[in-house]
Amino acid sequence: MTVDEMLSRMSSVELSEWMAFYELEPWGTDIDLYGHAMTSSTLVNIYRKEGVEPVKPGDMMPKFGEKQSVDDMISKVKVLTEAFKGNNDDSL
Repeated sequence: MTVDEMLSRMSSVELSEWMAFYELEPWGTDIDLYGHAMTSSTLVNIYRKEGVEPVKPGDMMPKFGEKQSVDDMISKVKVLTEAFKGNNDDSL
């Protein structure tokens, strides 16, 4: 269904009600991915080194459509490596 079709079939009141309901009870991919992010952050926090800041579920959420530099990606991997007590050797 296109947006025009939806708007021709649904009143603004009904659309507003669905939007309000979504705020209370989200559905779809975002909420599914948030569950995985919660699990991932919990595991990272269980095995993190003492003194390393805890990871939040939002930190583990994928950010679709955002361009990242290679340096940004490497720094994120280094943070996870440190949290998992791995070797943070810069020779890679």
